[in-house]
Amino acid sequence: MADQSISHDSAGFSRRAVLGSALAAAGTVATLQGPFGLPAVAAADVAAKPGKRYAMKKSINQWAFPYPDKMSIEQCLKLAKAAGFDGIELNYDLDNDLSPKSGTKEYTAIRQMADKIGIQISGICSFLFWPYPFTSHDPAKRARALELAGLIAQAAHDLGTENVLVVPGAVHIPWRTDYEPVANDLCLSRAKEAIGKLIPAAEKLKVNLNMENIFFNGFLMTPMEMNEFVDSFQSDRIHVHFDTGNIMQYQFPEHWIPILGKRIKNVHLKEFTKKGTDSSLESFRPLLDGTTNWPAVLDAFEKINYKGYLTFEYFHPYQHWPEALVYQTADSLDRMLGIK
Repeated sequence: MADQSISHDSAGFSRRAVLGSALAAAGTVATLQGPFGLPAVAAADVAAKPGKRYAMKKSINQWAFPYPDKMSIEQCLKLAKAAGFDGIELNYDLDNDLSPKSGTKEYTAIRQMADKIGIQISGICSFLFWPYPFTSHDPAKRARALELAGLIAQAAHDLGTENVLVVPGAVHIPWRTDYEPVANDLCLSRAKEAIGKLIPAAEKLKVNLNMENIFFNGFLMTPMEMNEFVDSFQSDRIHVHFDTGNIMQYQFPEHWIPILGKRIKNVHLKEFTKKGTDSSLESFRPLLDGTTNWPAVLDAFEKINYKGYLTFEYFHPYQHWPEALVYQTADSLDRMLGIK
């Protein structure tokens, strides 16, 4: 039995070797039998050719980096550049490099650092719109919201970017127990009042206040509502920051893009899966690991002639080898944009 077994394995190996040699010699790629009866596909079969080329630019939000615990802002900029991104979106908070503790001097130094590294700052983002909403029932929080928004706009100007993401208001903030729900009509009037007060500074600083669509704040829930809100200001400094993932729970980004059209000034790409039931920030995933119809989304952007930044936004930097997420995202964007 031992001799027969050895003979059988040797014959099998011989047949595979001959077949492999013949295919290699002929320059032919074939599908062989793999584990569990599945086809084993040769590497040449899965080496995708570049797809349709899109003119949009690659960007990544700083939340994908372990900042500030494990990486400095300089390290974030250098890693984004090394991974092949055109730009990086920085985040304004109460206690980091972009905060009320910094001013024009500090921001100018960051801008010069980015210029030296060779990467653009694609925009400024902030979570502060949630603890300090324009639409809060608390007058002190509304006043603080306006103050912070003004500081963010100044920071954007000093950093050399024209894009400021703005959350205009909320009927409800599910994860905050300190936010009492606001009636829809009151939410709308307070939001309009706040944005109206910010326009003069935005015009002076030459920065855009881009309204972001959110799926869990109960406000501006359709593209038509967003259009009406933005258009009501009649200002060339009020636009839309369109987030693909923020509507994926119930809607589809490729439906919104043609309706929003030229109002879209900046974009967040967030991956989402409709297969799950989670509606928290945990429902967002690394790019391409979801149910978003990216070819349809990209075609929709192209049809409105959008050539700005596509910024990957993700809130969980990898605990180990955090650079992997950055490089994986750059690779995914390269394939989506037809670079690879």
